[in-house]
Amino acid sequence: MMDSHDKEQQFIGHLTEIQVPLRLYVSSLMPGDSSAKDVIQNANTTLWRKRNEYEPGTFFKAWAFSIARYEVLNYRKKVARESRLVFGEDLENAFAEELSEHSDDLEQRHEALKHCLEKLRPTHRELLLHRYSSDGTLKDFSEKTGNSIGGLKVTLHRLRNALQGCIEKQLNLGEANS
Repeated sequence: MMDSHDKEQQFIGHLTEIQVPLRLYVSSLMPGDSSAKDVIQNANTTLWRKRNEYEPGTFFKAWAFSIARYEVLNYRKKVARESRLVFGEDLENAFAEELSEHSDDLEQRHEALKHCLEKLRPTHRELLLHRYSSDGTLKDFSEKTGNSIGGLKVTLHRLRNALQGCIEKQLNLGEANS
């Protein structure tokens, strides 16, 4: 039988291992919402607070995802009180169930994306990161680089297509190696 120290060490291992899938799961339930990081932090806090409720030997990922889903729902309720548009509960449940079943696919896609981003020229990576990971506008980037907004839009379109092709190729390579 495990003592409390061993149980806590095992829990910390599970919690550490689940961070990327948890981030991807919550982010996919909250696409484009900058509050996803806060919800992930709340989920981690709740997981830690409820660590004694986790039964070793059960599927940690499913337990963690269910807690994260409740944190997303709590966030959505808070947002709804502030009168912003949110998904209905039925649609939210359908998304959560679908995404939970495909979390391994999300991890594989994330790894493929990382690989494909590494293959890009630094200026192209910088453009993509500016567009999708910052609050800056294309106008800001245009002024910084001296490129036209129209040209940046065309470049982004080409980069998205190239990344999509690269990701699909990586995923197909992964399947062939399985």
